[in-house]
Amino acid sequence: MARSGLRATVTKRRLDEHWIHLGLGATAEPQPPFDGMEWYADYGARNAADGTEGRLVSQYRFTEDWPMWEMHPEGAEVVVCTAGSLTLIQEIDGEELRNTITPGEYVINPPGVWHTADITGEGEALFITAGAGTQHRPR
Repeated sequence: MARSGLRATVTKRRLDEHWIHLGLGATAEPQPPFDGMEWYADYGARNAADGTEGRLVSQYRFTEDWPMWEMHPEGAEVVVCTAGSLTLIQEIDGEELRNTITPGEYVINPPGVWHTADITGEGEALFITAGAGTQHRPR
């Protein structure tokens, strides 16, 4: 790797501003800042060669309940609480299962499971997501 490429890789960044794509060959690539829902389509195009094996690592801070449900058909998603708390809601076999997580705790959303979250106060979480084919529906 050229020295300029190496320097770009070791540059300090904030995860809540520059998410990371984990790709084939154990690669880790910083992503451009999130700028709206179209960002996800661009992300998919940038990383299409990694197929269903690619993972997006992101961090969010929440002050309100999620306005929709989402589902990742191609792989599991790990949700790690880093501050506050989140109540993750998973829809499994027609029932809603609720898990409130606090800093250091996590929940795994299995492939194909619809999920959303309720927030009391504030919550922050790190997500490791198999995003290919992600779907959303109103809550």
